[in-house]
Amino acid sequence: MSNTARLREFRLPDVGEGLTEAEILKWYVQPGDPVHDGMVVCEVETAKAAVELPIPYDGVVQEIRFAEGDTVDVGTTIIAVDTEPGAGAPPAPGGGEAAEPAPAAQPGEPGAAAPGDRGPEPAPPKREPVLVGYGVAQSSTRRRPRKPPPGGEAPAASAAIQAELNGRAAAPPAAAAEPAAEVPGARASATAQDAPASVAAGGGRVLAKPPVRKLAKDLGVDLTAVVPTGDGGVITRDDVHAAAAPAPAEPAQTVPAAQPVQTAPAARPAPAAEPAASARETRIPIKGVRKATAQAMVASAFTAPHVTEFVTVDVTRTMKLVRELKEDPDLAGLRINPLLLVAKALLLAIRRNPEVNSAWDEDRQEIVRRHYVNLGIAAATPRGLIVPNIKDAHARSLPELATELAGLVSTAREGKTTPEAMQGGSVTITNVGVFGIDTGTPILNPGEPAILAFGAIRLQPWVHKGKVRPRHVTTLALSFDHRLVDGELGSKVLADVAAVLERPKRLLTWG
Repeated sequence: MSNTARLREFRLPDVGEGLTEAEILKWYVQPGDPVHDGMVVCEVETAKAAVELPIPYDGVVQEIRFAEGDTVDVGTTIIAVDTEPGAGAPPAPGGGEAAEPAPAAQPGEPGAAAPGDRGPEPAPPKREPVLVGYGVAQSSTRRRPRKPPPGGEAPAASAAIQAELNGRAAAPPAAAAEPAAEVPGARASATAQDAPASVAAGGGRVLAKPPVRKLAKDLGVDLTAVVPTGDGGVITRDDVHAAAAPAPAEPAQTVPAAQPVQTAPAARPAPAAEPAASARETRIPIKGVRKATAQAMVASAFTAPHVTEFVTVDVTRTMKLVRELKEDPDLAGLRINPLLLVAKALLLAIRRNPEVNSAWDEDRQEIVRRHYVNLGIAAATPRGLIVPNIKDAHARSLPELATELAGLVSTAREGKTTPEAMQGGSVTITNVGVFGIDTGTPILNPGEPAILAFGAIRLQPWVHKGKVRPRHVTTLALSFDHRLVDGELGSKVLADVAAVLERPKRLLTWG
């Protein structure tokens, strides 16, 4: 009874709204390491951010189910912990599974079974599962044996497990193929050893998730011919890509083996041509932040009718104010830059034109007027573009806004932005000027009415007080959702931002 409860499985939780999968970035523990409740065991990257996962158990790590870089569905077990490490030998977490449930199966251990205790007739159920995924399995459709050992034959391993479950000793692969047909749910076949590992492990079924099946269909790959490398004989995306890609390795291996061919000048171009052709392209899986950004941009571009307006403005006085604020002892230690004043100017423009701060509710056919501003700042990170936002930015003083901006940028660069920080945005600023770009036509962050692009500040000839003089000039671009924002309203907002940056004392007179 202790063995059935001592091994606890930790499943990948839903760390963000609507997320279905995450990529394991780093493991902080290994099998045999002690863990305690609340201890961070790994870091995963969802479609929105990198998140550290704490484990809710005390004990010793018994098994890690996935390697770094693997993409795991939410709800899948990623690590098993022995909660009673001093109670003798722990249950085997990586054992294979039979086609029907074992009476002594341990909760969370789909492959555990008591050898010799089962006959061909189904065992009567003795316990009922108390949680989803725990307790005795009552279905024969669960996944079968885990990844075959390196160098081993998956069909032979499957046949050996089936023979053991029928009370027989493990036989050589050739002899084990026949008893395999006696197990309920298994398909009798004289050529079981010749089947791919994914088919033999699944009792004649190919084990692959729907996205992987679609990928195989798009690439024209026959899943029954793919050798799986995933846990439990599951075919992964990498397996499909490997099956679809050309295999230059075989010619490269045969050339050294045939020494006369190796020295023949006429035989050299053929092996060398294939690696050169394969090096012309690099395929990168679409996942994580890049996948989420792509989906969000497509949804926004083809849902909200975009309108973009531009204005070029003299920001010489704003640049002078930035220099003065940097020297102010009351702001010592704060990061003062033009983006801070652009953010303050946009918040003031929204306050003067509150109708722009709205959202479109398609389901209820309502316009939602917001009385708060969660100011988003588009940030380029090593994992892709993210848009965290400053909550209740409208109520922040200039020093508070500077502190929040600095913390937001540093957190984003470190890859530690939480999903909560990227939810509920009201309006966004994208600072393309840091890349030397004058302006652009930004796409709306989904659910937001407007986005302001802040271009590079350049010293240019400008007519000032009737004379042409060098002035600091920048170009602003405001994209807005024309369902919510009419041209007049959008123009007023952009004009107000420009007016504040041209004469920053309006922060006082208008505020």
